[in-house]
Amino acid sequence: MEVYTSDSSDTDSREQKTLDFGRMSLDLVTLEDHLASPQKALLKSSGDIEAMLLNHNRLVGLPRLLLQFANLKVLDLSSNAITTLPDAVCQLPLVTLIAKNNLLTNASLPKSLLTKQAHHVTNGSSTSTLKELNLSGNQLTHFPEQVTDLRHLKYLYLGGNKISGISKDIWKMQSLHVLSLGGNLISEVPEAVGSLNQLQALVLCDNLIEILPTSIARLKNLKSLLLHKNRLRHLPKDIVALKNLTELSLRDNPLVVRFVQDMALKPPTLLELAGRIVKASGQRPGPYDIPRTLAEYLNSANCCVNPNCRGVFFDNRVEHIKFVDFCGKYRVPLLQYLCSSKCIEPEQPARGSSVPAASASSGFMMRKVLLG
Repeated sequence: MEVYTSDSSDTDSREQKTLDFGRMSLDLVTLEDHLASPQKALLKSSGDIEAMLLNHNRLVGLPRLLLQFANLKVLDLSSNAITTLPDAVCQLPLVTLIAKNNLLTNASLPKSLLTKQAHHVTNGSSTSTLKELNLSGNQLTHFPEQVTDLRHLKYLYLGGNKISGISKDIWKMQSLHVLSLGGNLISEVPEAVGSLNQLQALVLCDNLIEILPTSIARLKNLKSLLLHKNRLRHLPKDIVALKNLTELSLRDNPLVVRFVQDMALKPPTLLELAGRIVKASGQRPGPYDIPRTLAEYLNSANCCVNPNCRGVFFDNRVEHIKFVDFCGKYRVPLLQYLCSSKCIEPEQPARGSSVPAASASSGFMMRKVLLG
C-alpha cells in the first residue's frame, strides 16, 4: 500500500527538501519571523521545499508566507490550536495535508478543497492533487461534503470527531483505499459505501452503528473491517463473500453477547451422564463387559477445552465464544466447546503477543467463526 506521509519520500534528498519546525512551541508570529529570516534564506530556496512540518506547536492559523512555497507537497499541521483552514491551502500542490488534533469545525474548512493553481485548472474546472487528508481529532459535526470532490484521494482520516453521518456522495471517491471514521457519532452507514471499489480498510469502530448495509459485501478489495464498540446486532449474510478480508474486529457489540446467550445448554441425557461418570472414574470396560455400541460411544468422548478441567462430553456441550489475539494485530472470535458452563474462563485483556498455545491447538476443537 502506498503511503503519502511526511515520513516518506521518493528521493534521497528528503532532508534538504523538508522544512521541519515541529515541536518548537512556535506561535504564528514567531513562525513568520522564522520564515522571513534572511539568515535562513528560506524564500530564496522556497521553490525547493516539498515538505513543511509544523506539528506540535501553538499555531492558531497559517503563516502568510506559506504561498511562497510553490512546490509544497506535504504539510503537517497536526497538534496545534488551528481554528480555520484558509482557502490559501488550496493554492498549493499538496499531496498530503495533515491537520489532525486541532480546533477545526465544518464552517472553518475551505468550501472547496480543489487545487486553484493555474496549471491544475482544466477546461475551466479545478482538480486536486491531494492523496491523503487527515482531519481526525477536530470538532467536525458532519461529514465534510467538499472532500467528495477529491477524486484522487486515497486516504481519508476523519476519526475522533462528532460526525453523525456519512455522505451519500461518498461513492464519488473511487480512488479511496482507506476510510477511517472511528470514534464519531455515526448511527447509519449508507449503501453508497459499497461502491468504493478500491477500498482496502474501513474503520467504523466506536460509533453508534446498529446495522450495516448489504452493499458492504461488494467491497471485494477490503482487507480490514473494524466494527468494534458499536451497537451491531447482526451482520449482512453476504459478508462472507469478502474473500480478501484478513482483519475483522467485532468485540463490544450486542451481536457477540447475543450469540453467546443463544447457545443454551440442553439437559444431558442419562446416557451422557453415565458415560461421563465412567470416563471420570478411569474405568476401562473390556470387550465382553458392555455391548459394542456402548464401547464405541465411550470411545467418542471429547475432552473439555478448559485446561483446568479433566471432564469430557459426548453429544451435549457448552459452546462459548472466546476472543483470541492473533499476530499481535487483531482479535479473532473463536468457538470453543466445554463440558460445562462452569468451565468458562473470564476474558483476559488483549496482549500484543502470539496466540496462547491452548487457543491455537486444533486438539481443543476450536474453529474460527464469523458472528452473526
